[in-house]
Amino acid sequence: MRRGAPAIAAATSELPDEIADPTPMHALRRISRMNGPIDPGERDGLLLRATRYVVLIPLAYRLLAVPGQFGVYAAHHGSTGLLPVGVFTLLSVALNVIGLRWMFRSAPFRGRDAGKLLAVDLVFTVLSPLVLAVTVPADGYFDALAVSSVHLFGEAGLLTLALGVPSGLVFGLASFPLRMLANWLNTGRFEVGAAFSTYSVLLAELFLATAALLLTGLGTRLALAYGTRNGRLAERAQQHRMLHDTVLQTLEAMALSGTANPEERLVEIQRLARAQAMEIRQTIETAKSERAEAGARPLGEKLAALAAEMARDGLRAQLVVAELDDDTLSEVRQIAIRDAVREALRNTMKHSGTDRVVVRVEERDGGIAVITRDHGSGFSAADHPAGFGISESITARLAEVGGTSRVESGLAGGGTRVTLWVPF
Repeated sequence: MRRGAPAIAAATSELPDEIADPTPMHALRRISRMNGPIDPGERDGLLLRATRYVVLIPLAYRLLAVPGQFGVYAAHHGSTGLLPVGVFTLLSVALNVIGLRWMFRSAPFRGRDAGKLLAVDLVFTVLSPLVLAVTVPADGYFDALAVSSVHLFGEAGLLTLALGVPSGLVFGLASFPLRMLANWLNTGRFEVGAAFSTYSVLLAELFLATAALLLTGLGTRLALAYGTRNGRLAERAQQHRMLHDTVLQTLEAMALSGTANPEERLVEIQRLARAQAMEIRQTIETAKSERAEAGARPLGEKLAALAAEMARDGLRAQLVVAELDDDTLSEVRQIAIRDAVREALRNTMKHSGTDRVVVRVEERDGGIAVITRDHGSGFSAADHPAGFGISESITARLAEVGGTSRVESGLAGGGTRVTLWVPF
């Protein structure tokens, strides 16, 4: 064990902090920082959006519990001290309503403004027991303090969830001398026992807030890790499809070039390479700056441009487009349809033995269907199982946007039919 210690220490020193220091306190600090200050350059980070709503729990608790406790006070003491306790209740409800509205508003989240609201709420929580102590008669004082204690419990949970566990603990410890000072202002005695009486509820509130913070932090990290992994898989699949649909197709076209004249062959290869370079550049530029849907071309124009592109490669595509409401089909689905049709046409050009194909677009079953049909040689599904082009560039691409595809060959009259469908 002693001989292996240096190796373990060296390996541990190379790990990230969250792995190298697995102590519970380190985990608490990490998760507390998740709700703490954020990069000023980021108006509203994903992690902050995912975690900030946890503070709705203490706000909603106070919004319901404070008026309920005020009802208990009014039932027991009638008009005695009712005015100051009622004013406190109204102010507490107002602060919680403002806090809830602040968290639900659609404007960008600003930590500095939220900090001001939290500071106002903290000052109100600290001063209200002292004000009640000097304005409520002694016979109703402790019940009036019970109303303010509900707000204080919520404040402990709010600070824990908004600023972290240490802030909640500090506030919990500070509430003890605050309570004794309020007792002295009303009764002339510190009433240590009465000050301690609320600590069991306060500790329970801190425990629940800490548990909520831990679960929210860990759950958010898990969700982000899951989303990151799926995003990488989707990006990798998209890159594979792009390589297949662009570079690989061009290399195969170069290899299948049938001209015997070396000069003509060189000219053809240069043409294909130039067209491929333009297509890849356009793909990269499109990925960098997403077009607004309002400025995008409708599906019919996209397919017409695709037919012109195929014509340059020697495939004559007859496009038949029914009347479509292009506004009902999102840009993402239009692009998925266009790229899947491109792959189907390239398969026709490479494997069918014909240079003619019909592309028909129509509304069907609550969506848009695009059918490509050629009268070439066709193929046997048993002898030629679906390759990458069909399974990924067509089927998987449409599945990502909720669509389906069907490839049929050996039809009456020969040829192959590919039916693509996406919902509105």
